[in-house]
Amino acid sequence: MAESEMIRVMILDDHPIVREGLTTLLEAHPELTLVGEAPDGGRAIELCDQLRPDVILMDLIMPEVDGVTAIQSIMKSHPETSILALTSFVENEILQAALEAGAVGYLLKNISAAELAEAIKTANVGKPTLAPEATQALIHAVTAPPSLGHDLTPREFDVLNHLVEGLTNAEVAQRLGISPSTVKNHISNILSKLGAASRTEAATIALKHKLVHHSS
Repeated sequence: MAESEMIRVMILDDHPIVREGLTTLLEAHPELTLVGEAPDGGRAIELCDQLRPDVILMDLIMPEVDGVTAIQSIMKSHPETSILALTSFVENEILQAALEAGAVGYLLKNISAAELAEAIKTANVGKPTLAPEATQALIHAVTAPPSLGHDLTPREFDVLNHLVEGLTNAEVAQRLGISPSTVKNHISNILSKLGAASRTEAATIALKHKLVHHSS
């Protein structure tokens, strides 16, 4: 196989044993060649400029420069490079951040050697690959009902915070520099959005769901 036909792969992981295992995997597939490896995102960014890999296998949780930051930087400088996030678990925020940063796939480290090799080939042509757990997490994020209080405005959060402190409408108005009638309107909206029947219930809900920061 000509060298030009080979897929140039770089490994980014802060654990030497993981890098060694991935290197062994790549050696078993003649169409894949390891061009470099790095223990952190900062070094990966430097190496990417030098080596111009086709595909990067990237851990997301690392010291110094984390994976998501590295993905953003590499995608800015080398948009032609395909990055596969390869991590130990699915965490919704990190998953979404990695994909938004430009990762073409999100895989778990329990993936089989054959599946990973196939994912690298798929990534090389720009097609996404997601672990089943990652797909489920994305579906759940889309279909899950919005969190309580998601529709409160910043001013309503201010008023709610003062309700939790036990302030009267007049005191809230004075604190925020608005009229008592405006405070009353905000409270009405808050009760409606939280499904509360009273100021006390709204305050209880706010504390229970950690909608406000309150120091007793």
